[in-house]
Order: sequence, then C-alpha cells, then structure tokens
Amino acid sequence: MNKTVKLGRRKIGDHQPCFITFEAGPTHDGLESAKRLVILAAEAGADAIKFQVLDPDRLVADKKQLFSYEILLDRETGVSETVSEPLYDILCLRTLNPEEWKELKAYSDSLGLAFFATISFEDEIELLENLGCDSIKIASADVNHWPLIRRAARTGMCIQLDTGNATIGEIEEAVDIVVSERNENIIIHNCPSGYPARLESINLNLIRTLKHIFPYPVAFSDHTPGWDMDIAAVAVGANLVEKTITEDRTTRSVEHIMSLEPHEMKAFIQKIREVEIAMGNSRRVLHPEELEKRKTIRRSAFLKMPVTKGQTLRQAEVEFRRPRYGIPPNEFEKLMNRNFARDLAAGHMIEISDFE
Repeated sequence: MNKTVKLGRRKIGDHQPCFITFEAGPTHDGLESAKRLVILAAEAGADAIKFQVLDPDRLVADKKQLFSYEILLDRETGVSETVSEPLYDILCLRTLNPEEWKELKAYSDSLGLAFFATISFEDEIELLENLGCDSIKIASADVNHWPLIRRAARTGMCIQLDTGNATIGEIEEAVDIVVSERNENIIIHNCPSGYPARLESINLNLIRTLKHIFPYPVAFSDHTPGWDMDIAAVAVGANLVEKTITEDRTTRSVEHIMSLEPHEMKAFIQKIREVEIAMGNSRRVLHPEELEKRKTIRRSAFLKMPVTKGQTLRQAEVEFRRPRYGIPPNEFEKLMNRNFARDLAAGHMIEISDFE
C-alpha cells in the first residue's frame, strides 16, 4: 500500500477518497476570469484549484515559436479544427502579477479550496511559499530539471511530478532528488501528452505500474474531452485526478476543447464518488440485507411425495425449489439418515425441526 500524503486539509493515498483538482491555469485570461473559475470549482465540490505561474518573457526564447492545438467548432457535433499560434502569445494570457496571485490565493482560501500551481523558475517557488500554497507542481517538461526540483523539494511542500513523455528511469531520478531533500510528500502524475491527448497515449495501465514501483500516491492528469478516462483512472487506482475546467469549451484557445463546462463539473465529481462506492472492497463481504435477499433465489428441499413418521430423508422423494428458507442443497446430504418426527404432506418445505 502506498504512503499517504497531505495536501491542504485532505489526505491522499490508498483507502482515501480520490482527491479532485480542477485545473484553471490554461483556461483563464486574467484575474477576474480566474476568480470565476475558482467559484465554479468550489460550487461543484472540488478539493483543489490549480493554476500555472508563468513568465513568458523568460520561459520562451523564440517569441514566434508556433504551438498547434485543437479548438471545438460545434459543441453538438464535436467538429474541431487544428490551429497554430505563437506559444508566447498563449502564455501571456495566463500571466498574473504577484499582487493578483495573492488576491487569487486568498479568494480560493475563502471558498475552502486547496491552492497550488505549476512553476517554471526558482523565484516562482518563493512566490508560492509566500502565498502559503499547499503544493508545488513540476511540469512534465521539467522532469529532468533537477535544480528546480531540488529547490521545490526543500520547501517541504507536497511535490507533484508530471511525467508525460518521461521514462521510468527519469521519473525515478526526479523522485530521488525530492527524497534526497528529506521530502517524501510526493504525488506522481500519469500525464498523457497532447491537446487533446490521443487514446493511444493515455496508457491507464501505467497508473498501476507507477503504484507498484513507487511508494507514493499516483494521480491522473486528464487531457481528453469528457470524463470517461477519469472514471477509468479512478477504477484502476488513481488517488488524485486533475481535470481542466472552462467557462466555454468553444473558446478559441488551447485546452478549452478538453475541459469541463460549468454544468458538468458537479456531475463529474458525483460520478467519481459513485465509482468509489461501487468499487467496494477487495474482499467479498456480504451485508446482512444481501444475506437475507439471497435466500429468495436459492433453493430448499421440498417433498415431492408424502412421508410418514420414522421414515428417513434418504427414503423420501424431494425436489429443490426456491426459496431457501428450509434445508439447502449443500446441507441435504448430511441429513440423509435422519428420521422424520411426524407425517408430512407433499409440497412441504423440509426444515431441521422436522426430524427426530
């Protein structure tokens, strides 16, 4: 069984409810829209809201570098279109200043949501420390950025590692860096690449593999439209799911196509909770009502012909019929030499009290 880690007020790990994070980093376009997404996440019952701390001027060397993604043209038919635009322009939409981050964090706190963000530079880690964040997330692209991971681990905060396109060896090295800083508050994400991700790249079985290799909770960061893959991830053992949300899936920008809209968010969480209940226990445990109900479909021994007092059960002609309120078939043979204590008519359901 994997270790349990703490994120905000919640524990994350096996035998804990799945931790549900709504990702708003790529789908807001400023403080006010970010706050609206925080409200939607809180109203739906999410555990956390996630953003991305970005400095496009430092992060993107080539301001004209193009980034391709899909946009949704028609919500009903699912018709989409592939578009390209400079990555720099995309990231600029997501940029907030330190005062705005402070306001957004306080707003999330007031609504009871855990708050964390993906970072790209070491000084952004300091920002999250000053904000009093609950976790730091490392992007898949930085799984080999050891200096950044090391600095994040030193905070003692929960470190979430995205691992899209990383080898198992690279994940092991990143985890070792965190542990070397005496921080074992780690969550490893299976994060399929693509906007949206191709089915062939999702590899849900990797969740089981990661849980087998590492003693830490494993999460699923979803990059697919709808919630089918999230439900499947919970079923194979994901301890946390991260799903992008938007005010409008047809927004002409990256990641909106695969995001949940406001009317879907609460239902998404409800479905995950229902799956958790339905998953039940690895042991076969029957509740008292199940034990009682099964008697109506199991069988008892009934007399086909009358019997007289002193006659043995072996001599009687019986038939096994529903319900199972009398002697069941699996106990019948043990009683073959018992004598009836009185005369009984055909059709009688045989009970233990019928014998001498």
